[in-house]
Amino acid sequence: MNQELFDKGLKVRREVLGAEHVDRSLREADDFTREMQELVTQYCWGDVWNRPGLDRRTRSLLNLAMITALNRPHELKLHVRGALHNGLTRDEIKEVLLQAAIYCGVPAALDSFRVAKEVFREMDGAK
Repeated sequence: MNQELFDKGLKVRREVLGAEHVDRSLREADDFTREMQELVTQYCWGDVWNRPGLDRRTRSLLNLAMITALNRPHELKLHVRGALHNGLTRDEIKEVLLQAAIYCGVPAALDSFRVAKEVFREMDGAK
């Protein structure tokens, strides 16, 4: 493992997804899942998210669209929160999901709308 990239990735991952979630994911990793957590932290968050070519807002926009296309509601929930942390508005998230509805299919987009509303409700209740 490249410790420098892992540490950079851990910092970004915590900033985008929230330290509580990230720390819990790492703490709950076992012998089977630990290497996957390290891989994601080092390469996804340490290498790709730290590249200079796109800002975090743009990366979040892309992630929402791609995760919708893949129909991965658990990951979408994390990245809706991350997108809000990265400065996207609820209206911008809505536009991404509408765009995805046309290009990825209405069923995937409907699920993404449901997940986004759930995150909004949770965050509104937490205030």
